[in-house]
Amino acid sequence: MKKEPKIGLALGSGGARGFAHLGVLKVLKEEGIPIDLIAGSSMGALVGTFYASGLSIERMNQFALAFKRKYYLDYTIPKMGFISGNRVKELIRLFTHHKTFEQLDIPVAVIATDLYDGKKVVFKEGSVADAVRASIAIPGIFVPEKINGRLLVDGGVVDRVPVSVVKEMGADIVVAVDVSHVKKNEDITSIFDVILQSLDIMQDELVHHREIASDVMIRPHVEQYSSRAFKNTKEIIDIGEKEARLQVDKIHKLIEKWKENNSDEG
Repeated sequence: MKKEPKIGLALGSGGARGFAHLGVLKVLKEEGIPIDLIAGSSMGALVGTFYASGLSIERMNQFALAFKRKYYLDYTIPKMGFISGNRVKELIRLFTHHKTFEQLDIPVAVIATDLYDGKKVVFKEGSVADAVRASIAIPGIFVPEKINGRLLVDGGVVDRVPVSVVKEMGADIVVAVDVSHVKKNEDITSIFDVILQSLDIMQDELVHHREIASDVMIRPHVEQYSSRAFKNTKEIIDIGEKEARLQVDKIHKLIEKWKENNSDEG
């Protein structure tokens, strides 16, 4: 009997464009490609933990299509951010059924950035909602999340598509999804626009160097959509699905090749 490889999924940050991850998940499920491990930054962490907590693709799509920015905008006096993030944390808690990492159906790692030492923080245990809230804390917009004496912000700052993390978790084959290209000639009219566009530009170069590290890179062409406008969600999901379908044969071949190379191991 052939051994089965562990398939790891690295879901990248990208704000509203991260709904493309839902299209990718749908295709992998339909094609019978198992997801054994997930690592996610920012929006990738949100989608990954929702899926691993047992939410169906259909339910996640319904949530995405109904999502409005007002669901998470709880403005505060801007000291370290404009949005307190309490509302979005409760939303995450609700959709992940108050689970800890240990209770998830699939092992997940959530990436955040420690503002004190500039290092990557990887969550694999404890409260899912706390970790995801930290991972989506866009610096300057969301108030940073404090956990165990650390001041944490968006995981995309240090690791936009966390390929290395899912490899460390034990993945034999890594499928990465990058949804955060720079939208050129973007309409910059507010401080939110300035911060988010700056982050996209800063992170864009980093990802090119990490592409080689993944076995399959799915790059949905969603750069024409804004990372901060939660509309065109259906089109974004469809683009994720379309790009994933283009990679399905390659993933199946990698699985078969891995099985052949590891068939004699016991």
